[in-house]
Amino acid sequence: CRSARPPAMLFIASGCASVKNLDSQVTEKEVDRLLRTLSSDEMQGRKTFTPAIDKAADFIAAEFKRIGLKQMDGVSGYKQTFTMYKATTKSLSATINGEKIDPKNVAVISTAENIKVDGTTGYTKAYVKKGGNLGAEINKYANSTDNVILFVDTSFSTRFKRISASSGYMFQKKNNLVLVLVPGEVSSFSIEASQELTTANAQNVVGILPGKSKKDEEVIFSGHYDHIGIGKAVEGDSIYNGANDDASGITAVITIANYFKKAKNNERTLVFVAFTAEEMGGYGSRHFSEKLNAEKVVAMFNLEMIGTESKWGKNSAYITGFSETNMGALLQKNLEGSAFTFHPDPYPQQQLFYRSDNATLARLGVPAHTISTSKMDVEVNYHKVSDEIETLDTNNMAAIIRAIIASSTSIVSGKDTPTRVKVEGLRQR
Repeated sequence: CRSARPPAMLFIASGCASVKNLDSQVTEKEVDRLLRTLSSDEMQGRKTFTPAIDKAADFIAAEFKRIGLKQMDGVSGYKQTFTMYKATTKSLSATINGEKIDPKNVAVISTAENIKVDGTTGYTKAYVKKGGNLGAEINKYANSTDNVILFVDTSFSTRFKRISASSGYMFQKKNNLVLVLVPGEVSSFSIEASQELTTANAQNVVGILPGKSKKDEEVIFSGHYDHIGIGKAVEGDSIYNGANDDASGITAVITIANYFKKAKNNERTLVFVAFTAEEMGGYGSRHFSEKLNAEKVVAMFNLEMIGTESKWGKNSAYITGFSETNMGALLQKNLEGSAFTFHPDPYPQQQLFYRSDNATLARLGVPAHTISTSKMDVEVNYHKVSDEIETLDTNNMAAIIRAIIASSTSIVSGKDTPTRVKVEGLRQR
């Protein structure tokens, strides 16, 4: 069912029906407008809990209103507000195997004011060894009801620093989790910490396009709009604009919402979400997941860093967790006859399926996948001040967004339903 039309036009394979007005509605000009605003210096890197990220939230909410999306039940002005706790360390001392260690090698994830951990305090002792899944282990123990001390191999030093820097913010917790960076086995330990607790509000931005015949079934399109803010200056530039990470994903979410609102062909309800606090540990998506019925969500398209060419060049992207469901295969089928190709994630060692906002819903069984083009092994601007719009290919971005729309149409229309994630197997990884 091949077509002789120009490669820019994409088709749904089933019946060779063209996606109506796709090229004219998803333009490079519109992609540039959205991306340029979200990644501008005025947004100051969109760090969570800063006035600058509120500007970004206001912009996204205004776009949802312009498009004509409905507000989520219980949400005012498209903003889903939630409270987080900030724990500021007042004092911390740690001894491992009889020797004092640098407090920087300890991270406390707790909303308790005072924490004491040793062989007598009843903490569960666990390890993340070299080659293990640090994110999965932290997620498992952070959501436990038991107090846990988790010894992390020094091979995770870089990620540990990032986790430690963000561990001051959290939801109110039922347990204490203490992470310690160590080079080997631990025979004895003693850690004492005191913290000062304050609260702060964060906001997801959510818009709804109600479905028709299958309005109780939901398809989510998401990305995160936070980034890492202002940091150490490099050649006079201190703003981490986050054009690719993840203003590109939010640009896609807004553009896709505009397309489907005009198309009026969504039998299923579409939910468009701009998550906050992804860079701090996915807190926005975690709160969002607590407010929905996961059984009603038939698919999640999470869009993360789509502004650069993939390793296969233009007109291509990859899908994380490809083997977890048949959703990727459905998207590939829907793009047959087009110039665009979806591939399985080529960076399994990076464990990307667990590192973005799709992971929270995937752990609830939702076919939730991240679509990306980022070359994670050689992405030179990742988390740098150089992640600016001038480094991105907005024409290719527009083609990627068209491909996402085209590939999703059979799911949006209710024709296809992806298989669900096997939750127990996922939780064990």
